[in-house]
Amino acid sequence: MAAYLNDFFFGIYPYIAIVVMVMGSILRYDQDPYSWKAGSSQLLRSRGMALGSNLFHIGILLLFFGHLVGLLTPESVYHLVMSAATKQLLAMVAGGVFGVLCFIGMTILIIRRLFDPRIRATSRPADIMILLVLYAQLILGLATIPASAEHSDGSSMIALANWAQHIVTFRGGAADFVAGEAMIFKLHIILGLTIFLLFPFTRLVHVLSAPVKYLFRSGYQIVRRRA
Repeated sequence: MAAYLNDFFFGIYPYIAIVVMVMGSILRYDQDPYSWKAGSSQLLRSRGMALGSNLFHIGILLLFFGHLVGLLTPESVYHLVMSAATKQLLAMVAGGVFGVLCFIGMTILIIRRLFDPRIRATSRPADIMILLVLYAQLILGLATIPASAEHSDGSSMIALANWAQHIVTFRGGAADFVAGEAMIFKLHIILGLTIFLLFPFTRLVHVLSAPVKYLFRSGYQIVRRRA
C-alpha cells in the first residue's frame, strides 16, 4: 500500500493537478470571465492591507521562483559555481527569510479576513479556504528547513530536484526519488500539488493576468476632469 500511495502521489497526482489547473483555467476564463479577479478588500478597510499584502506578495513570489530555479536547475549547471551542500544552505537561508516575510504578511491578511466584520461578510468560502491552504503550505515549507539541516550534504535537495525534473520531462520513475524522504517533504509536495489543483476554482487565477503590458506601453494614460 505504501508503494502504491507513493507512486500515485508523486508519479500520477502531479499530472492530474497540472491538467486540472491548465484546463480549468482555460474553461473558467472562457465561460466565466467576470469572476477572473483578485477581489481585493482594500476598499472595505485599508488598515493593515498595504503591509500585509506587500509582505505576502514579495515573500510568495520570491519563494515560488526560488523553488522553480532550485528544483529545475540540473546538477551539472549549478556545480559550475557551487556544490550541492552550498546550494542547499543557500536555499535554507533564502527560504527562511522569504518564508518569514510571507508568514508575517499572511498572518496580517488572515486576521483581517477572519476578524474584520466587513471583510468577513463579503468573503466567499473559497477566499478563506485558499488563504488557509496557502498558510498551511507555508508552515510546512518552513518546517522543512530543520529536516533539510539534517542532510547538510544536499542529498535530500538532489532527490527532490531529480523528482521535479523527471516530472516536467515526462520521465518514468520520478516517484522513486521521493520514496525515502522525510514525511514533511512529502506533505509539502502533496499540498503544493493540491494548490495547483484548486487554482482554477479560486481567486489565485488573477496571477495569470499580471499587467505586464503596462510596463511597455508607449504613452501615458490621459485622465480628464468631468465637465
